[in-house]
Amino acid sequence: MKAPKLVAGDEIRIISPSRSLSMIAIEQRNIAEKRLEELGFKLSFSKNSLESDEFVSSSIRSRIDDLHDAFLDPNVKGILTTIGGYNCNQLLRHIDYSIIKANPKRICGYSDITALSNAIYAKTGLITYSGPHFSTFAMLHGNEYTIEYFKEMMMRDETINITHSEKWSDDLWFLNQENRSFINNEGPYVINEGEAQGTIVGGNQCTFNLLHGTEYMPSLVNSILFLEDDYEAHPQTFDRDLQSLIHQPSFGEVRGIVIGRFQKSANMNKELLIKIIKSKRELDKIPVIADVDFGHTSPLITFPIGGQASIKAENKTIEISIVE
Repeated sequence: MKAPKLVAGDEIRIISPSRSLSMIAIEQRNIAEKRLEELGFKLSFSKNSLESDEFVSSSIRSRIDDLHDAFLDPNVKGILTTIGGYNCNQLLRHIDYSIIKANPKRICGYSDITALSNAIYAKTGLITYSGPHFSTFAMLHGNEYTIEYFKEMMMRDETINITHSEKWSDDLWFLNQENRSFINNEGPYVINEGEAQGTIVGGNQCTFNLLHGTEYMPSLVNSILFLEDDYEAHPQTFDRDLQSLIHQPSFGEVRGIVIGRFQKSANMNKELLIKIIKSKRELDKIPVIADVDFGHTSPLITFPIGGQASIKAENKTIEISIVE
């Protein structure tokens, strides 16, 4: 099940199911709002989006009310999360999934939102989206690629062929918008060769692993895993979390893996990642592609949880196409 494409004039609701909107500077909120309005959208903000407690979040009740209200409001066509965090999985048992199923809408975010997007897909069959937060639209420079792929996925009805960005960044852009550091992008590389088609699931790996053994874990049967992690995931923890995923009962039905770019402070490099992947015999016969433009660096693609991917990895030939 997929929600209708967004069109100019549609209302997008900003919700904070993880950390609070209050942590985003007012100036940056204004920039993000202006960028989205330039795309033709009208914005509204959930009533509890600015609520903030000692965890820079809000109560489960407040976050659930805002989520339900966004899906129930007939004027709202799309939903963007404010930012990630740590506690989105607190919500999963409190969600009325019948509301979501009866009112399908496009909900987008990444990082901690991985728990919410995969749970919604698992419980309702609604395609959700891993892509920019509301706060991501506040980036003044180097954000064109992110916005273009957001438009491709959310507003256009065609197969998306992924090409890598010219440059990428992993800097504290939100502290100084004019003092940026950009790196030439060499593009993705092949770890294991092969071709595969399947249903996209995944996102932030350490968050995705929180769903293991629960009713909120989507099926891995005939899946293409899109996996990434942030600065808190070092090679040892990425290896451990990947091994945990491999231990899932249906992992043998996974058709391929696409890995997003690591942050610099994760201390992951090409040689280490290849060694991790090659150490796992369960991955020997499936294609594995790494360093794709998604994760906690910028820019990033938008991809559908529950959508379809086709991948081809042969030596230096890499093809990734996505369709809902």
